[in-house]
Amino acid sequence: MFITLEGPEGSGKTSHIPHLVEFLREKGHTVFPTREPGGTSISEQIRDVLHDMKNAEMHPRTETLLYQAARAQIVEQVIKPRLADGEIVISDRYYDSTIAYQGYGHQQNLDEVRALVKYATGGLTPNLTVLLDLDVEVGLKRKTQNEVEWNRMDAYTVEFHRRVRAGYLEMVKAEPERWVVVNSERDWDSVQAELRKIILEKLKK
Repeated sequence: MFITLEGPEGSGKTSHIPHLVEFLREKGHTVFPTREPGGTSISEQIRDVLHDMKNAEMHPRTETLLYQAARAQIVEQVIKPRLADGEIVISDRYYDSTIAYQGYGHQQNLDEVRALVKYATGGLTPNLTVLLDLDVEVGLKRKTQNEVEWNRMDAYTVEFHRRVRAGYLEMVKAEPERWVVVNSERDWDSVQAELRKIILEKLKK
């Protein structure tokens, strides 16, 4: 099974995944966590370029293409082989991030962005995508308070991040069979418990 966690900045994806992995391994599953952009040597190098605050002049098309380059590498090198071996792969972001950020956020042509995504992934779609949803200003405040990585993407305007969140919610409406929305403004333990319940129910099916 291929599971992805999506959401605006500060939604808690990165903090929840290690605990989900540990929980599923205790249940006897073989689980591999990864992240986007990143997860391979090549993809991590691209991540550094994408997130570096020194690259503020980066054009949205450049940004979009770099994300697809990182994605193509991890799909072919890591995700597809592990899925073929029967593992559960849990990814901190996947192609829906590109549609939300580079599509809705930058207001680029969505059909063109989706075509690039399909090429980069070879058409690989997650079995389950969880949207950790919260108010964007709450999420950005969390990031600054928790002193986690503040990168070039975080530094976009609040209006940009609002478009991203709205884009996610549009994608949920378009593919309700794949998406589950979790309110991540609640306390961490409540969110983690709901994530575990959602994933176990999906595994049973």
